Amino acid sequence: VVVVLPSNRKDKYDSIKKYLCVDCPTPSQCVLSRTLSKPQTIMTVATKIALQMSCKMGGELWSVEIPLKTLMIVGIDCYHDTSCGKRSIGALVASLNQGMTRWYSKCVLQDRGQEIMDGLKMALIGALKDYLKFNDCLPSRIIIYRDGVGDGMLQSVVNYEVPQIMESIGSMGQDYMPKLTVVVVKKRINSRFFTQVNGKVTNPPPGTVIDVEVTRPEWYDFYIVSQAVRQGSVSPTHYNVVYDTSGLKPDHLQRLTYKLCHMYYNWQGVVRVPAPCQYAHKLAFLVGQSIHKVPSVHLDDYLFYL
Repeated sequence: VVVVLPSNRKDKYDSIKKYLCVDCPTPSQCVLSRTLSKPQTIMTVATKIALQMSCKMGGELWSVEIPLKTLMIVGIDCYHDTSCGKRSIGALVASLNQGMTRWYSKCVLQDRGQEIMDGLKMALIGALKDYLKFNDCLPSRIIIYRDGVGDGMLQSVVNYEVPQIMESIGSMGQDYMPKLTVVVVKKRINSRFFTQVNGKVTNPPPGTVIDVEVTRPEWYDFYIVSQAVRQGSVSPTHYNVVYDTSGLKPDHLQRLTYKLCHMYYNWQGVVRVPAPCQYAHKLAFLVGQSIHKVPSVHLDDYLFYL
């Protein structure tokens, strides 16, 4: 459904999204009439909207080559909703195929103070079942990127969330023991890096990895500069591997992480975090801002929230 709106009034947008995501599950695209009124940009606008609509219906715009077979990548993020009390919204987005182009998305609403993983346990089981339906086998490797964790919460991720994740995996069968990696992703950091080229100080090129000198000796962590910026200094993203039984070399995990930053379909370039984290953020934000309810299960296999 394409809806052309006369103004960007939030209540109109919210009620359309609520109806089309909960009551009558249909991928939808809202466009402002102002956006369509400029003849000189109409072609560019139409192309971008068509791309976005294609994604929402399950289209694959591009892919990167990921050599690991039967791998499932999961992104988890949360959004704290202020409008309807103190509720948190957790979102989980998991890959369903080798090319990382099809995604399973699930959202849970819960009361503040409740651990985010409590609700997402069922979502992870749902993702594994969907993966099984899609591929006739369960993933032999799972890499979870957990966004939205403050410094103080790091320990609770290790002590509380990792056992919960293991429990979800264990519920799929006694002899199912995939390799698991849990990475905490942090965007809000103060570190900045620079490179010297011919005596001039500039931003490091996209894809720069920093994993020595400034990282913590007691952690398995690294920084990746994934974007290029036009002005100012580029913000790196910090990745902290809090649990790892994958046996992947740090180089390979870093390369995979950087590749995933290219897989966000709503932007033709590179984003600051791996695509599943950005998708999970988008989903949690849409539910927290507009829908305030859990979206219909019929939309689980679509990126309807882009």
